[in-house]
Amino acid sequence: MTRRDPLYAPRIDEETWVFIDRTNAFYPPDTIDASISRQRAIYDEMCSAFRQPRPSGITVRDDRVKGNGGDIPIRRYRPDGSAQASATVVYYHGGGFVVGGLDSHDDICAEIAAETGFSVVAVDYRLCPENPHPASYEDARAACEALAAEGREIILCGDSAGGNLAAAVCLALRGEPAAPVGQLLIYPGLGGEILGLPSYREEAHAPLLTTRDVMFYENVRVEGEVPRNDPTYAPLSARDLTGVAPCVIQTADCDPLRDDGATYVKRLQDAGVEAEWINEPGLVHGYLRARTTSTRAKHSFARICNALRRLGKAT
Repeated sequence: MTRRDPLYAPRIDEETWVFIDRTNAFYPPDTIDASISRQRAIYDEMCSAFRQPRPSGITVRDDRVKGNGGDIPIRRYRPDGSAQASATVVYYHGGGFVVGGLDSHDDICAEIAAETGFSVVAVDYRLCPENPHPASYEDARAACEALAAEGREIILCGDSAGGNLAAAVCLALRGEPAAPVGQLLIYPGLGGEILGLPSYREEAHAPLLTTRDVMFYENVRVEGEVPRNDPTYAPLSARDLTGVAPCVIQTADCDPLRDDGATYVKRLQDAGVEAEWINEPGLVHGYLRARTTSTRAKHSFARICNALRRLGKAT
């Protein structure tokens, strides 16, 4: 059982502690000290243990789109009766740009399709360190452009590292024919560690993601120095946010990345962009996997799906 840190014991309810303990049983806190191949094996095993059956009425098909680094694997989720849906949700998975793929978030994508009635497309972008930045960003952008060319408007969605990619692509494509009509970012990492935002100190030892973990992923993502003024790496470094797609960001309160969301929403609002920050009390990084066992996570997932529906109906 996880040691109940006095900082978190009063903030986190029992259902969430059970989720934390179960996660740590599969993905121990020292996993980042293992080899990359071992980290991936551990992560895949954990995701498999948490995976839920796909909802009925969802047709799933693996496919590919063209990218600068070769074909990009994608997975399409189409709910019955979605032919007239106004938008497609393009989903970028989390995993620190190091782990994860089409299977790690398969059930989440299928449930989003079922709950929203939108088609969902998951993108299997290249991972580092074999493919350092900007490879993952290039794949994320190329996939968005290819899917936009199919004729439906695009909403970008992603968690953690995937939230970073969604924000970066929205920034890059504003004003372009492939520009997304909305973005929903779930506990995204947007470069707050570079800025030294307070949550990196206040939540440095948070369950399931520590500031030490964040710094590992930052350093393994690049060859050489970490970029300091590259919005494709850290969207918070963008100087001009005007014209970006409407944005909803949901963060976990017990998470070093919390202030990334708050800070980015404030900057978007200052630039005249419609943006909303929803901070989830008592939740931790990675809580999407707790949506069937934690009441707080279940309600947050419902808010995610509701926000996606709102973004789609605004098109």
